Amino acid sequence: MIKTEALSFSYDGCAQALCEINLELRDGEFLALLGANGCGKTTLLKHLNGLLKPSSGRVCLGDRELRFFKDEEIFRRVGMVFQDPNDQLFGATVAQDVAFGVVNLGLKPDEVARRTAEALGLVGASELPDKAIHTLSFGQKRRVAIAGVLAMGPQTILLDEPTSGLDPRGVSLIMRLLRKLNREGGIAMLMATHDVELVPLFSDRVAIMSQGQIITEGPPGKVFANTSMIREAELRLPRVSHLFEILQKKEGLNFPEMPMTIGEARRELIRFLESSSHGKAEGISLRVRPGEPADDA
Repeated sequence: MIKTEALSFSYDGCAQALCEINLELRDGEFLALLGANGCGKTTLLKHLNGLLKPSSGRVCLGDRELRFFKDEEIFRRVGMVFQDPNDQLFGATVAQDVAFGVVNLGLKPDEVARRTAEALGLVGASELPDKAIHTLSFGQKRRVAIAGVLAMGPQTILLDEPTSGLDPRGVSLIMRLLRKLNREGGIAMLMATHDVELVPLFSDRVAIMSQGQIITEGPPGKVFANTSMIREAELRLPRVSHLFEILQKKEGLNFPEMPMTIGEARRELIRFLESSSHGKAEGISLRVRPGEPADDA
């Protein structure tokens, strides 16, 4: 578990970047940190693995303040994947890069090799160890950066806009990988993003950040139900939610819950048709056309 208590921070000679942040990342959860560009997401992430020090307040890893840990202890337990993978790729080849952090832990060569191979396998890059870093695609570099973090054996991974710069297929591959590592590996994930479409598909909780503050947090459905707050944070609703908002406002239809994904929309429409007082629902069915996904993600 990582948590912040009244965390505030200002860069030298600049306005306050973080203001009284209280946030908790629980063991094994997938937490989305959602906010517009420039709201302070990256600055907050850098506090959670010790790259930045608070001006006031504190960051705790478990039941101890982060400032009492040695750097190598933090990096072993809390990994970070930067927005641009080029900022954290140091080796000439993929294998050298993934092994970089593990070598610095002082582990024996056979353990370094084992961890490197295992990490590359987890991210689907087992065929890349001898490839030169500069020959990789952006998506491959992202996977290698994640592998380098995984090789350290972290309990938590911080992700700064992990889908930035990727095409739709690349986004799907990376997000499915992260969900698998979270669900099957038990690794807690904190993903900073401004992509509202990803949040309901992958996160257990979402925290909304605006102008250096956390303005709300909770389950995605509860958070996105406050549409005015979402827009005040310079964000938008997921497209499915926006469609249902239009149906409510323009057509006078009332839905008990605001769906956020295709699967949720289908269930809500079926429920509405079955209980509708506007007319007969008999004989009406919702079908998925050939070639379309039956559910989300």
